[in-house]
Amino acid sequence: MVNKQDFGGFVLRITLGIIFLVHGIVKFQSGIDNIAGWFSSIGLPGFMAYGVALLEVIGGMALIIGIGTRLVSVLFALLMVGAIVKVKLAAGFLGNGETAGWEFDLALLAMAIYLSLSEQQPFSVDRWIKDRAVVDTNKSA
Repeated sequence: MVNKQDFGGFVLRITLGIIFLVHGIVKFQSGIDNIAGWFSSIGLPGFMAYGVALLEVIGGMALIIGIGTRLVSVLFALLMVGAIVKVKLAAGFLGNGETAGWEFDLALLAMAIYLSLSEQQPFSVDRWIKDRAVVDTNKSA
């Protein structure tokens, strides 16, 4: 049976997955080479843009279907810490007019941390695999 907390975790997982998936797709659509150039301009290796975009697309899809939720959430949390510290912190919590603030990144970080600490989510491949393993163990006993 799914309780309120399970349903809340499901909503967070789907929402976080959609947000990262869309952000990753936009990076590719707007020209990943431009994003790589921007990474270089802020002192990060340009090739990291490709890794970040792939993480956002693949990780976003993984969260939506619910596979590898904890691992993907940890990776997203690390990504958000990096974004806050390297890019957004200097702009302030709400931004400075040129750069967005880090309030949205903080919300995504909190969601990722919650998901990384929670049990397998309902309506997910992770939960289905766990439930199948329990059924198979009970059959062999």
